[in-house]
Amino acid sequence: MKKFIVALCASLLLVACKTGVYSVTSGKADEAMISFLLDDEESIQVTVDGKDTYEIKTVRTQDWRKKPNIKKTAKNTIYVKPGQHTVVVSMREKDGYYSTTMKSKYEHKVFVSAQEHKMVQLHKNK
Repeated sequence: MKKFIVALCASLLLVACKTGVYSVTSGKADEAMISFLLDDEESIQVTVDGKDTYEIKTVRTQDWRKKPNIKKTAKNTIYVKPGQHTVVVSMREKDGYYSTTMKSKYEHKVFVSAQEHKMVQLHKNK
């Protein structure tokens, strides 16, 4: 019985010792999001800081105001680093019956912080 008690105490001491190094990191990802609202869903070309160009669709303003659909908006979102960015939005306009050209409709400096989702309202007649 004495051997059993000694073995039990020894095993409890060994189990109580913590071995190895554990590190846990958490926090938000270092990215921000930009989406564009327009009365109708339309294809746009977005240039960020004059170097990155994206072809995305706008999110309908009416749909977003009634019930923001995050999954649908995620497809139409640009992910950028936090900070100030120059954003140029170009939209297609008809020049004739068949031909269309991209014309800049919106040029603005946008400041976004980490994990912020900035919704930029566009106007077609601007």
